[in-house]
Amino acid sequence: MRERPWRAKRRVEHKRGARRGTGFGRARERRERRDEDDSVILYGWHTVTTALANPARRIRKILVTENALRRLVDEAIALPIAPDVVRPDAIAARLSPDAVHQGLLLEADPLPSPDLTDLNTTGIVLVLDQITDPHNVGAILRTAAAFAVAAVVTTARHSPEATGVLAKSASGALELVPIVTVQNLARAILEMRERGFCAVGLDSDATDDLAATPFAAPLALVLGAEGKGLRQGTRAVCTSLARLDLPGAIKSLNVSNAAALALYVASRRLRES
Repeated sequence: MRERPWRAKRRVEHKRGARRGTGFGRARERRERRDEDDSVILYGWHTVTTALANPARRIRKILVTENALRRLVDEAIALPIAPDVVRPDAIAARLSPDAVHQGLLLEADPLPSPDLTDLNTTGIVLVLDQITDPHNVGAILRTAAAFAVAAVVTTARHSPEATGVLAKSASGALELVPIVTVQNLARAILEMRERGFCAVGLDSDATDDLAATPFAAPLALVLGAEGKGLRQGTRAVCTSLARLDLPGAIKSLNVSNAAALALYVASRRLRES
């Protein structure tokens, strides 16, 4: 029999004297149930293997098909815990009908959210103003990783969770680009400006073209949701507003495409300055 690429470890639960029925015991049980509910789902080859390579990602459970396990062994990808080998339909049953899982699914802890004070003040940060579509946010994260973006700042509310479809769309970028979650976006932008960031809001109705707008690093590019765009309070705290100058009849792009184009323009401008 082929040797498995992992060693099973016995997990011992420590209850530390919590008694069922007491206030302390009930509170502990609620915390334990909440911890279980807080797990994120990651599926697909790139998403899962990048998570497995991230030492900060705590893995709770691995579901894998025989074919996917064989590929993991062939590519010498180590597993931190013993996986459950299942049929493909067992994984598919946990996901939406159109999900492409490629025989891999993880249950894992969410990654911690850094503070604004932890932001790298030498590069580019993306700020997302209530962008709720997980496909768009995942695509933005993937592009952010390609452009070595220091972080993505988003709100605790009106933002998709970093799991499932978003994680699959990000194709591993969740492990590469820190996500800073804030309660109040306008206040966060003001705090970033106090730390030296130039905050440029993308607005299709802005007078100035992004390619000609004065800015320097550290730079925060602020993107609004499709349709609504930037909220008034967000616009008010930006250093400046700029548009992407498009030559065709359509003057606005899907927000993930706009993010990619804006990052290309901004990155090139900063390299040349």
